[in-house]
Amino acid sequence: MRVALPRSLNGYLLLGIGVITMPLLAAILHATFQMRRLTDFSQTLVNESVRTTELIQDMFEMRNSLAHEAQVYQVLATSQDLAKFNDQDAALNSTMGELRPMLRDPEARSAIDVFVGLQRDIADAVRAPAALRDDGRAAPIRPIPDFGPLDNQALRISHFANAQKVTELASLDDQTIAARRVLFWESSLLIPLALAATLSFALGIGRPIRQVDRAITELGSGDFDREIAVSGPVDLQRLGLQLEWLRGRLLDLAQERNRFLRHMSHELKTPLANIREGTELLMDGAVGELRPGQREVTAILQENSIKLQRMIENLLSFSAWQSNSVGLEPVEFRLRPLVKQVLENQQLTLVSQRVRLDVRVEDVTLVADRGKLRLILENLLSNAIKYSPRGGTIVLRARTAGAELVLEVADGGAGIPLPERASVFEAFHTGRAPGGHVRGTGIGLSVVHEFVQVHRGTIEIVDGEFRGAHFRIHIPLRAGAAPLPTLVAGAAVPRRKAHAA
Repeated sequence: MRVALPRSLNGYLLLGIGVITMPLLAAILHATFQMRRLTDFSQTLVNESVRTTELIQDMFEMRNSLAHEAQVYQVLATSQDLAKFNDQDAALNSTMGELRPMLRDPEARSAIDVFVGLQRDIADAVRAPAALRDDGRAAPIRPIPDFGPLDNQALRISHFANAQKVTELASLDDQTIAARRVLFWESSLLIPLALAATLSFALGIGRPIRQVDRAITELGSGDFDREIAVSGPVDLQRLGLQLEWLRGRLLDLAQERNRFLRHMSHELKTPLANIREGTELLMDGAVGELRPGQREVTAILQENSIKLQRMIENLLSFSAWQSNSVGLEPVEFRLRPLVKQVLENQQLTLVSQRVRLDVRVEDVTLVADRGKLRLILENLLSNAIKYSPRGGTIVLRARTAGAELVLEVADGGAGIPLPERASVFEAFHTGRAPGGHVRGTGIGLSVVHEFVQVHRGTIEIVDGEFRGAHFRIHIPLRAGAAPLPTLVAGAAVPRRKAHAA
């Protein structure tokens, strides 16, 4: 049989509060009832004990007064003395009548009955007419009744009263201990029950909340691949449906953007190829020998067409990476020939910018995606050339450190301002070159970041060694090693999927 749970989050909260508080409230009410019962019992016990003590004291005082009045009447035999004796006798009877129900022991009540009987016999003896002498006259002095048996019964009654007080005090102690024991076991059972109920409801609500949190984190990091499904109350399920709708919209927008980038890049490649072919024909003298001024203009056209081609290739590479999540295609190759190829492709730009190179590359053989590593080098070198002043120096170093390849590229420019470092690896983020002119597409470092990540490596911005921007990359010598945290400015930052925003 399935338990019917609330459908809404408010229902869950109310049910949780009820399940947790109702047993505790019942325990508090039961404890209050027990304390009230013990308080009433102890108050009654105190009142009865005080009243019983008072009646016992009255019993002894009245017994003494009764004996005194009996003696006086026996000597004086006046009607006033008899009236006083009768008053004391009536008062003692009233006291014993009030004392009898307060003593619950049958033996104590029997002693009271005996006491009352002895008192009646004494009273009858006192009220009896005087005995006659042999000559027929009344005896001048009546015999005094014996109060000894009455005193013995009074002592017995006092003993029973004291014993009753001791017994009832012991009973109060027993009830207090029993109530304390019951409250202890109730607390011992209710506290784990409350904790278990709290934990169960926390898990029941915490799971869908964690699902929502994970979904929002994935959307924020640009991961749109996993379908969002949130279980639990209707409120959170509805929120999950809204997040799933948002995921679909973001995925559609990302795909549309990538399609636009691909189409735009392909459309640009055709006229660009014609421009490059025309400039090469001009440089080769296909339409006649060029004058020095014409050759200089043609060289500028050729240089900028190469830059534009590299930008378009970056766009295509980035779009392909974003849309298809292309994995690694690792091959074994030597690093030096790859670096030489990249430098040759950048030679014309280096010469035109009059930038010197400081290249120190170890002869390393590694297993990695050669095409992606080439794009990493090209983008880092292109970025260094872009921000280096004329006549500056670009440092390119590569060495091994354990099972890793450490690749460093540094320029002599102004460096990366601290406020920009958090977003420098984001797609389409563009820094400002010297002079304030915005240059580039803003995807070069984003491509570098993505390709370093797919190699399960790290990239960091290093300060202190060079004046300008200094990038240091760690990637495993063999593709497939454990990933390391991405570093920015020497400090670790969370890894993310850099889908274009």
